[in-house]
Amino acid sequence: MEIQLQTDFIQLGQLLKLTDHISSGGEAKFFLQGTSVYVNGEHETKRGRKLYVGDIVEIDGHKYTLVNT
Repeated sequence: MEIQLQTDFIQLGQLLKLTDHISSGGEAKFFLQGTSVYVNGEHETKRGRKLYVGDIVEIDGHKYTLVNT
């Protein structure tokens, strides 16, 4: 699935909310502790990780590619 960015970057916590994996930003830390999330093939646990166009994020078997609008 493609996620269109309208800014230079998006934080991982915002992406989790955008993709309906969490309902609020406060849930991001707990979600990342209990769920495997990969950014460009590397395990990620920081909700503040900046994601840019071209990054591939895998959450619970779902892949998201960040693209320009």
